[in-house]
Amino acid sequence: MEILKDYRVHLLALIVVLVCEFVGKQSIWIIMLYPMLFAMIIGGLISLPKLKILKHKNMLHASSVMIVTLMLLIAKLGVAVGPKIDMILHDAKLALIFQELGHFAGTILLGLPLAMMLGMKREAVGATYSVAREPNIAIVADKYGLDSPEGRGVMAMYVCGTLYGAIWMSILASIMAKLDILHPYALAMGAGVGSGSMMAASLAPISDLYPNMASDIKAYATTANLMSSIVGIYIYTLFSLPFASFLYNVFARFQSSKRSSLS
Repeated sequence: MEILKDYRVHLLALIVVLVCEFVGKQSIWIIMLYPMLFAMIIGGLISLPKLKILKHKNMLHASSVMIVTLMLLIAKLGVAVGPKIDMILHDAKLALIFQELGHFAGTILLGLPLAMMLGMKREAVGATYSVAREPNIAIVADKYGLDSPEGRGVMAMYVCGTLYGAIWMSILASIMAKLDILHPYALAMGAGVGSGSMMAASLAPISDLYPNMASDIKAYATTANLMSSIVGIYIYTLFSLPFASFLYNVFARFQSSKRSSLS
């Protein structure tokens, strides 16, 4: 009930929405900027502690409200999947399964070496074994504990993904859709990375460029998001996390031997 009585959060949210809707979508070169992107940027600015517009209590309330709104968003998108589930599973069953390989290649094979080059230790394992959403935090918490280096790594990426992930996904999806080198369904499946906010941010520019396919695009994205959340848990637990830990040990031994030879 305290959340519902936090009028400062509700009033600021209403003002931000009205301002962003008034600005509308804007185009910069091949990048389409949407009201949701503006809202996230403005929200980040007004929540800066130095401005003292929002208190820590208000931010906690806003986080709780966001979870509820994301549930409504996922429920709305889920309704779009039902009528098209046969078409999706018939046309893109293997593609939906194999897209998990992209998480493996992108986050571990590219992200982990880069994180170690930037100076991260065991934190790199937690930070790069997944897209660092809620289920991934639970996996690391169960295996290592959140007070471990791996726990700090996954939490750091979770915070960064929450703050910047939707902004990055919105810009990236807009660029890829404008380039017109991939099928809209492929873009839609790419949007379903296992995060409701990132998926919503990605869907806006894709659906806007292909309005006649908007319902199919939402269905593919939602199915991919569901697959990433459900199938991804088993892949992350049984393969990605152990492999990231193994790869870290290999690179750590290589770095150690290289430093020894130089000295």
